[in-house]
Amino acid sequence: MNRKDRFQFCINYFQEVMPAPETELHFTNTYQLLVAVILSAQCTDKRVNMHTPALFEKYPDIPSLAAANYDDVFALVKSISFPGNKSRHLLGMAKLVIEKFNGEIPMTVEELVQLPGVGRKTANVITSVVDNQPNMAVDTHVHRVSARIGLTVNAKTPLQTELQLMKYVPAEVVPKFHHWLILHGRYTCIARKPKCEQCGLQPVCVYFQKVMRKQITPAS
Repeated sequence: MNRKDRFQFCINYFQEVMPAPETELHFTNTYQLLVAVILSAQCTDKRVNMHTPALFEKYPDIPSLAAANYDDVFALVKSISFPGNKSRHLLGMAKLVIEKFNGEIPMTVEELVQLPGVGRKTANVITSVVDNQPNMAVDTHVHRVSARIGLTVNAKTPLQTELQLMKYVPAEVVPKFHHWLILHGRYTCIARKPKCEQCGLQPVCVYFQKVMRKQITPAS
């Protein structure tokens, strides 16, 4: 099977089993999503969701966050990974949005990555989720799952993974595709022990065919 056919099989499968995938971060507007994604770096969405309600209640928008005190923000996110850096990122992000973007969160990857705490992955998440732009966010799940299935070949970095995926995924599907791979990696294609016996991608998955097939399929 060539890569184009493998991609099409995956798209068809996910369209059937997960037609409307969404981020598991809780948010009601662009500001809240940006804050949540910054906080989610190397942290679970579940833990982020536990702490953002209090943060959003105290700082409901960019101006209030820009005027916040570091110690107060830190106190609200201290149970999230790297709370010191993330507190500084949140404050810096809010201040730069006001100073450079007139208080409006920009909606291009090139502008978003100028904000503290915002890398290419975060910028791709924001633009694809909020504006449905065809930008592929690559986190650890997407990077791992893409390689296992065989959607990417020898991709060493998130950017290499992104570029390989973008070559084969139709633009209109891109905003869904990274959610599909994230959720698939979170609940089925788990890092240490993938649940291959439950996976509908067995027919096209390189990892299953090479590693798991003999373990799951009884000898005849």
